[in-house]
Amino acid sequence: MDVDKEFFSNITSRERAIFEGAITMGALFHQFVGTPISRDTVESLEKAMKESLELQPAIEKVEAKINRQKLEEVMTGFDYTCVNGDMLDIKIYSKVDDVLAVIRIKFIEELNYPLMFVEDIIE
Repeated sequence: MDVDKEFFSNITSRERAIFEGAITMGALFHQFVGTPISRDTVESLEKAMKESLELQPAIEKVEAKINRQKLEEVMTGFDYTCVNGDMLDIKIYSKVDDVLAVIRIKFIEELNYPLMFVEDIIE
């Protein structure tokens, strides 16, 4: 079966790159928010996010950063806490044909919200 012809012939490469990046970002958010984390495990969780998401179709690269300051602000007396959206700064680079979409989640202070958005489209 030709998946591209069967399921994606009705959209452009630009739309498909955005789609692939966006569903990967949604998967990241719902998979990792709530994960227990400590100062000692933050780097390994960033690596797990990156490596697992790069397995998705069309995903060229993932940059995963957890804000250490935000981590410290919510650290418990048990020396661990749980990941929340405010801590995440993630970029997903999704490429379809010659179109690269950069999808990002970042905490926006003015909104007091971890916003998911299309940061860039390179054609």
